[in-house]
Amino acid sequence: MSLARNELYSLCQLDELARKTSFIHRLNPLTKLITTVMYLAVVISFGKYEIFRLLPFLIYPVLVAELAEIPAGLLLRKVLLAEPFIVGISLLNLLFDRQLIWFGNAAVAGGWVAFVSLAIKGSFTVTASLLLIATTGMNDTAIALRKLHIPHLFVLQLQLTYRYITVLLEEVDRVVTAYALRAPGQKGINFGVWGPLVGQLLLRTMDRAQRVYQAMSLRGVDGEYNAGGHSVMKPTDWIYLIGWLLYCTAMKLYNLPESLGSLLTGVIK
Repeated sequence: MSLARNELYSLCQLDELARKTSFIHRLNPLTKLITTVMYLAVVISFGKYEIFRLLPFLIYPVLVAELAEIPAGLLLRKVLLAEPFIVGISLLNLLFDRQLIWFGNAAVAGGWVAFVSLAIKGSFTVTASLLLIATTGMNDTAIALRKLHIPHLFVLQLQLTYRYITVLLEEVDRVVTAYALRAPGQKGINFGVWGPLVGQLLLRTMDRAQRVYQAMSLRGVDGEYNAGGHSVMKPTDWIYLIGWLLYCTAMKLYNLPESLGSLLTGVIK
């Protein structure tokens, strides 16, 4: 299976997972969106040297994935795709941060501490975002965004970008398959034909985009995203939202890892 076809299959898996009927899936999309945004805001608010204070926030993706019956392998593969970008950004700290951070009697370069902290933050935020899509779906997420009065052009652009990634992957798969049929036995794509293939892909996607636009115009699309409606938030939605709000606030204000470390140290002594 080609890489493009494999990624297309993974996107379809996310859409299939969003159709489940678990407790998390039955929650109001607005509840899950607000909870995710709150979680992301709290996670990225920690300083670049606060590694251990981030660890309690692992509970959120683990618990949500378990309750929603989301395969851990699928989430891990998706997160690993984003890791090169996260690590690439994190590596800049090694060049510019020369401060020494003390852990007991051991001194560690601040750049390494900031590198690990940013990698953890990136992994947590990507996982939480994937869980939102896998338990809500893009359509319901768009509805929740419009309920928060996010500009309709932004919502429409977000949804079209997500939906037509599959169109681009289909075109890539067709181009790669056509090349493989014309070069049997060859491993990969010859470097010399990358330019013509990319040009062909650009022309094919522009032509496909024009047909999509014409089809949307014929169906009366005027740029406004008509999201429809959803039921009001139920007591379970409020309990879920307030519960995670209290947890994230407590972990932000209270250093749980330090307290547990002091307690264990005292017990050992």
